[in-house]
Amino acid sequence: MTDAPLLRTAVVGVGHLGRHHARLLATMPGTQFVAAVDLDRARAEAAVAGTAAEALVDHRDLFGRVDAVTVAVPTAAHLDVARAFLDQGIHVLVEKPMATSVAEADALLAAAARRGVTLAVGHVERFNPAIEAALAVLQQPRFIEIDRLSGFPERSLDIDVIFDVMIHDLDLVLAIDRSGVASVEAVGVPVLTSRVDIANARVRFASGCIANVTASRISRDQVRKVRCFQPDMYVSVDAGARELEVWRLRRSDGVRPAIEGGPVEVEQDEPLRRELADFVDAVRTGRPPRVTGEAGRDALALAARVTRAIEAGPVATGGQAG
Repeated sequence: MTDAPLLRTAVVGVGHLGRHHARLLATMPGTQFVAAVDLDRARAEAAVAGTAAEALVDHRDLFGRVDAVTVAVPTAAHLDVARAFLDQGIHVLVEKPMATSVAEADALLAAAARRGVTLAVGHVERFNPAIEAALAVLQQPRFIEIDRLSGFPERSLDIDVIFDVMIHDLDLVLAIDRSGVASVEAVGVPVLTSRVDIANARVRFASGCIANVTASRISRDQVRKVRCFQPDMYVSVDAGARELEVWRLRRSDGVRPAIEGGPVEVEQDEPLRRELADFVDAVRTGRPPRVTGEAGRDALALAARVTRAIEAGPVATGGQAG
């Protein structure tokens, strides 16, 4: 019995995030890291320093040389770059947001289906060990509150805070409640750029669950908190610290209900490493990746719906102004 051949991988785009893709893929078991590609050759060379991989400036030079790639170029280039690999029968993990529009996401899904290859989307928060542990205990949440606040970035200013930051949590609430979105209300404000820099969305699901999601890229403090409330249970996640607390209401006949719980031990592992390992395993086994192209499209569609709600302005609720 012979060992399975190494999966040949590469990273296209080695800026702020892509360089970490390269760092992790270079040591991923069962793979051969072939190249890092970037229009800035110096960045590509820095990404492969200390490895046997090659630095390239044209992603088309990878055709015929790799089995799978991760695409971490600017969002506006996702469609052209990712589709080029899919059309070549090469498996793709494309960073979030999946594309600039739902129509572009559909084009990527169609390309993957035509060639029968894996298309995964980089919603890395799904691979946060504390989030994973929380998802395992959540069953019927009635209210979800998520705050994701960060300082002003030096990147991703080609998209607003909804597609850059909030989309992580829109994907997360869609993973928590799969009943379908019934309605969306949202407000957003441009502060330091011409695009929306802080936003709040209230998403109501068909199940009756409500998700209140706030995202900011102009905050002084870094906050990544997820709180979920369901009958007899409260789940709190500090996604930044990768910490989880679970509290339950215990009932028994003739005894006053008691609140039990506290911190839950969580495996400390790098979410991006887990995401890339999931992608490699999905390619090898033929199973769907944890965050499929369809899931990436759904998160993008909800982000677009939030944007439309902001553009439409406040919804009138009736009554008279005081």
